[in-house]
Amino acid sequence: MAMTALAPAITRSKEIFVEKTSQVALKLVPNVSDGKQADRKFFAIFVSIVGGIGLMLLLLVNTLLAQDAFELTNLKLEAKLVSDEREAIAREIDKISSPEALANSATALGMKPSENPTFLSLDKPIQDKLIQDKPMTEVPVKNG
Repeated sequence: MAMTALAPAITRSKEIFVEKTSQVALKLVPNVSDGKQADRKFFAIFVSIVGGIGLMLLLLVNTLLAQDAFELTNLKLEAKLVSDEREAIAREIDKISSPEALANSATALGMKPSENPTFLSLDKPIQDKLIQDKPMTEVPVKNG
């Protein structure tokens, strides 16, 4: 047999060999199939859902903080009003308890000012003066 008769078989075997080696070379790279794409889609959907839930929680926390800020502002305003009322009451008490106001109200009740005022000394009680004037033997002792 002549070599030319074997030529189509050799060419065909070369094509099969090239095809097989390209398949081997492609097997080194992972084959992208539908299962792998489904895993990527699942991961993308999962990440999107987690991100969306995170944003919703962030919005909720922000809303709660804003409500607390409004409540804090209202409480500060209320505290200022109470403080102003307290100061007004204190001024009114000072005005009513001033010596002039007390003198006017005493005169309105029919009281008259004393012509010879007597002052009370609170340095030593009267009982102590009596005890100091008497000898110690005469002071009665109370058994309690």
